Amino acid sequence: QVHLIESGGGLVQAGGSMRLSCTDSEGTASAYAMGWFRQAPGKEREFVASISWDGDNTSYDSSVKGRFTISRDANKNTVHLQMANLKPEDTAVYYCAVDRQSGVWLGTRAHWGQGTQVAVSE
Repeated sequence: QVHLIESGGGLVQAGGSMRLSCTDSEGTASAYAMGWFRQAPGKEREFVASISWDGDNTSYDSSVKGRFTISRDANKNTVHLQMANLKPEDTAVYYCAVDRQSGVWLGTRAHWGQGTQVAVSE
């Protein structure tokens, strides 16, 4: 029922910018909260940002607040993560998710995309 496809990952120089995108090709995500998480090798997956179903409410981890911006298209099935002033510690696999439980992110019924690699070099 949910098929999340991420795009926009790659290699970027420290201080640069990158834009990630995620689309639910099934159109189911439009009624639910969506979010971005990331996982570095040897570490647990961690929260990055989330956005409510209508795009009116956003939340960020303190490590990215002020540098990253999450947004949602009018169709509600596409979410973006605009990343600025990237740092080497931002290097990770970034995962898009939809929360089938709520219009605001709770994470109790998360469905995940395949992930996209973001590598930030010095």
